[in-house]
Amino acid sequence: MKTYLVTGGAGFIGSHLCDALLTAGHHVVALDDLSTGSRDNVAHLAGQQRFELIIDSVMSRDALAPLLARADAVFHLAAAVGVRLIVESPVRTIETNVKGTELVLELASVRSVPVLITSSSEVYGKGARVPFREDDDLVLGNTKTGRWSYACSKALDEFLALAYVREKHLPAIVVRLFNTAGPRQTGQYGMVLPTFVRQALAGRPITVYGDGTQRRCFGYVGDVVGALLQLIDRRDAIGGVFNIGSDEEVTIGELASRVKALTGSASEIVCIPYEQAWDEQFEDMQRRIPDLTRIRELIGFRPVTRLTEIITRVIEHEQRAG
Repeated sequence: MKTYLVTGGAGFIGSHLCDALLTAGHHVVALDDLSTGSRDNVAHLAGQQRFELIIDSVMSRDALAPLLARADAVFHLAAAVGVRLIVESPVRTIETNVKGTELVLELASVRSVPVLITSSSEVYGKGARVPFREDDDLVLGNTKTGRWSYACSKALDEFLALAYVREKHLPAIVVRLFNTAGPRQTGQYGMVLPTFVRQALAGRPITVYGDGTQRRCFGYVGDVVGALLQLIDRRDAIGGVFNIGSDEEVTIGELASRVKALTGSASEIVCIPYEQAWDEQFEDMQRRIPDLTRIRELIGFRPVTRLTEIITRVIEHEQRAG
């Protein structure tokens, strides 16, 4: 049995990771300030002797230091997430992502505790060559466009983690998560699938931002968590950067149509211009598809949960939640 620290452990992906670690027989400490996470995500774990939930910030040295002093490894998921939060709270986004990661790496290096840093496909920015490879150049937009502050902050997290590997010999791994979906994901901060499902179930218009032709790939949270568990124990993954997600593409317009069909909803699908939904400077990427060659060659990773099944599981979760 090992002790794992999961920052952002009450979040969407973090809570599923806690589930998997506990199922594997480990002790889990989840650190979360509940800014985007929720007690509800880990309520089913309350009372388990091998699970601890610490309500505090990843930017708090006093909270983080004693947790890292007894951790065997760290999954660092705590971050500002979601397009709405990024656009509306850019200072919080930058500070949480950069300062939090900096402190995790600094304290982990004291005992050389293995750290897995979760980055984002956002770092590829406006790159036009798809599928995205981990060694592609990163193409970010104008600094006046708030969305790119998130991409830049996650790229800086990566630079910092890899610098700790080279200079401090810290066993750190970086993963770039592409759109991850599944039960417990909130639509509150702009996550598209749970938003569509909730709108469809309530009979409200299903709102597609832009013209709906932008293409995305949605990976199932269970598949993603399985890859994270394998990577943390791989010495040959240290210092590496890995895409994780699905390579099954769908347009956002098609996603809305599939949600409507699978819920049996009579909701109208409505397209809203970006400038109306966000602001005049908002920019989006037309395609975002990962090249999964590197992760497949290392651990044999292949996404196994198809999009229809992902949508169905999200629908069932939302129906149970009322």
